[in-house]
Amino acid sequence: MKKVVNILTIAGFMFLGAIQSTYAQEAVEKTFHQELKQRFIEGGPGFMGIVLVALILGLAIAIERIIYLNMATTNTKKLVANVDEALSSGGVEAAKEVCRNTKGPVASIFYQGLERADEGLDAAEKAVVGYGGVQMGLLEKNISWISLFIALAPMLGFMGTVIGMIGAFDAIAVANDISPAVVAGGIKVALLTTVFGLVVAIILQIFYNYIISKVDSIVNNMEDASISLIDLLAKYKK
Repeated sequence: MKKVVNILTIAGFMFLGAIQSTYAQEAVEKTFHQELKQRFIEGGPGFMGIVLVALILGLAIAIERIIYLNMATTNTKKLVANVDEALSSGGVEAAKEVCRNTKGPVASIFYQGLERADEGLDAAEKAVVGYGGVQMGLLEKNISWISLFIALAPMLGFMGTVIGMIGAFDAIAVANDISPAVVAGGIKVALLTTVFGLVVAIILQIFYNYIISKVDSIVNNMEDASISLIDLLAKYKK
């Protein structure tokens, strides 16, 4: 019986400790949000707001591109195998049907090449190359805006820094005193805007690099698959 009581006592203390830990964590998170809000207000709603808009727009474009690129990713080996099987069993029309039922830029490029297959390998190859350029443009759509926001965010932060320093020197001129209390406000604003601009640029740079690597991977798959399609057409034209 004593063992049961001891176990229940220990369990009770552990439960209370877990609750206290949870409340402490929530308090820390609440303090962090309050601190972030306070720093944002201290940095000045003007430049801090503009940098925040750059972050929101950059993230919106980045998320849209990531979703699009993930949907555009295709298992090219499986597609090539299906097209090969369709060409051997049903000819070009069966292969086109396979491409119509497959999502992604690689399937669209295959379809354009198969459309020109009756005109010869050169025509099919030109169609594949031409439509590949179109698909590449769709993959890279709006990515330049992310790079713009990456460059713009720290610039706005540095501009806020300059304005904050100007405010600090104005305060010195008005007070005719160079004490820390006089210049602290302007320097604080300067540092906050710089930090916020750099943080925004770092966040968007991570998304930008991921998107670029994703685009490069899809483009490489497109090129390899296009070569495989021309080889398949050459094999079945013999």
